[in-house]
Amino acid sequence: MKRNLIFILLFICSVLVNAQPADSLPGNLYMNVAERLLYTDGNLKIGGYGGVHYNQPFDSEMKLNGNMDVHRFIMLLGYSFSNNTQFISEIEFEHVKEVYIEQAFLQHKINNSINFRAGLMLTPMGITNEYHEPNLFRGVERPLIDKHISPTTWREIGAGFMGYILPVSLKYQAYLMNGFKSYDGGAILNGSGLRSGRQKGAESIFSSPSFSGKVEYFGIRGLNVGASVYTGNTQSTLYNGVEKENNTALATADSSVVGVAMLGLDARYSVKGLQLKGQYYYTGISNTGQYNEFTAGATGVPNDLGSSLTGYYLEAAYNVFRPLANVQSELTPFVRYEKWNTQNSVEQGSPNPAYDKKAIIGGLEWEMARGALLKADIQFVKSAAQSEYVKTFNAGVGIMF
Repeated sequence: MKRNLIFILLFICSVLVNAQPADSLPGNLYMNVAERLLYTDGNLKIGGYGGVHYNQPFDSEMKLNGNMDVHRFIMLLGYSFSNNTQFISEIEFEHVKEVYIEQAFLQHKINNSINFRAGLMLTPMGITNEYHEPNLFRGVERPLIDKHISPTTWREIGAGFMGYILPVSLKYQAYLMNGFKSYDGGAILNGSGLRSGRQKGAESIFSSPSFSGKVEYFGIRGLNVGASVYTGNTQSTLYNGVEKENNTALATADSSVVGVAMLGLDARYSVKGLQLKGQYYYTGISNTGQYNEFTAGATGVPNDLGSSLTGYYLEAAYNVFRPLANVQSELTPFVRYEKWNTQNSVEQGSPNPAYDKKAIIGGLEWEMARGALLKADIQFVKSAAQSEYVKTFNAGVGIMF
């Protein structure tokens, strides 16, 4: 057994050392703006993306106001200090008035297939968290499971390695990162999932690291298959200043923390204008019974964080302009079915059917020129506690450069 393990490790090291240079990446590999900037010539690098949205809920029995919003506008700035050392930043303006840093990391090339990264980085989970530009997902709004299960845009401070092993058509990422925050004077997480626990690199508290990794296979033309994992404990302010020998205080702090273990599987396939996509997530959360009781507060009513979350979607799209000669733009109708449950299971009581939801989204996108498009769709969303779908019409402008 030990000899087999040593042989496998030697084989992997051989592949890494002899891998092709990163500048020979295959053209069918998916890339977001940050990745494109890393492989752009020159010292100073600029990119961006954004979207302006119109959301109009409608009901047969009442009049409802719509919402118009410059949802987000993002500038990416990068700089190459040398051929091997680069910096990438992503600055986001949301709803005109809110400013966030979504990425700010330093990357150093060790050899042709090993790159060290450190800073504020996107968690490599699923598809949309890394590929969240409006030209890289269908519909005006991002897929709903990427809001409620894997909380896009999910980023934390950390360090690790990424690279491409081209002889076997693999991309890998492996990082130690800061985790979700679960307690800061009160409960942060609840039955809606993990989204409110993102620290986003903003004065984040840290008590223990989390691991996040992903492997993607792109060896078949038009096909990309990925598997992602995330595991770690949440962070709590109650650990700050606790004496290491004070078992009572440590036990209290432990009650404010949960363990998170997430698995993501995804696949994308494109052939002759047909585009198919699917994602699946499963998240197990430990210690939720103790956490929900501890964070009950003055009301005495336990919190409702679920002990497991799950979700998936299936999507199909087709570029109807593809068979036409000399037409450079793309006109793509699509349909997507989503199902997610942020209380798939609970440690105490019964799951709340209001958290068990499904959605049907159908729409049309016109990419007038590479990176500039118009979008429109209709969303039908319903929970297991509802008898009718909630309907919303969405339209928007999307750019990516």
